[in-house]
Amino acid sequence: MIDIHHHLIYGVDDGARDLESSLTLADEAARDGITHIVCTPHANDEYSYPKQIIDERFAELRERLRGKIELSLGCDFHLSAENIFDAVAHAPKYSVNGKGYLLVEFSNGIIPPQISDSLFNLQSAGYTLVVTHPERYPAVQQNPGLVAEWLRRGCLMQVTANALYGRFGPVAEALSNEMLKRNWIHFLATDAHHVDWRPPHMRHACEYVAQKQGEETARRLCVTNPQAVVDGARWPAQPEMLDLEKKDPVRLDLARLSRKNRRAPEEKKGFFARLFGR
Repeated sequence: MIDIHHHLIYGVDDGARDLESSLTLADEAARDGITHIVCTPHANDEYSYPKQIIDERFAELRERLRGKIELSLGCDFHLSAENIFDAVAHAPKYSVNGKGYLLVEFSNGIIPPQISDSLFNLQSAGYTLVVTHPERYPAVQQNPGLVAEWLRRGCLMQVTANALYGRFGPVAEALSNEMLKRNWIHFLATDAHHVDWRPPHMRHACEYVAQKQGEETARRLCVTNPQAVVDGARWPAQPEMLDLEKKDPVRLDLARLSRKNRRAPEEKKGFFARLFGR
């Protein structure tokens, strides 16, 4: 399996804190069956994506992990005005292996309609956009039609692997499963930050998809499509995405889901862990 979203590089964002943490994450990923990790440090208002430090630590980790797990370099790219200007001016900066596939994340607050212009500007600069964890954004949970809109605009969707079975709560679970049924998911990835509370696990989700949608789908989301990202290859043929043109393609009963008498493990962390860990 290939994990295209993983905060493995230590000391540059809210992922691995030190070299030992990075190596522990990589060991856990390898045990789970992950053979290739795309390191995706944040680039946002809090974490500036220090390119020289990232490159040095990426090279260090690649050497330390040689023979155990392969590494590529990308970015968890926040759609801020400053970031977009820099990415357009220096394309294909920030993309995976510098080959054009760019992981983009939105604010956890409001996602304004003007975001479509930002997506268009990046696509016009040559990027293929991969929207990270759409199932976890409150704005998307309230309006799943946003995912259909982004898909119609040519964006690809990466769902957090363990959201499929409830790690991020019942709403994210319901939305990600609705996306799975409609062929709206192109990648599963871990978004790993910590070996305990945001672990680098994909195997269970891959098996879950195989059971629900078949082994071909599981391989496509965990191996074939991620390989295209790593290689910067032409996007492979995909099954038809369903319900894209419907006015309300996905309807979630948010009131019922919010009443579910359980909380996701992600929500059981302490206050400071929830505050500083994303």
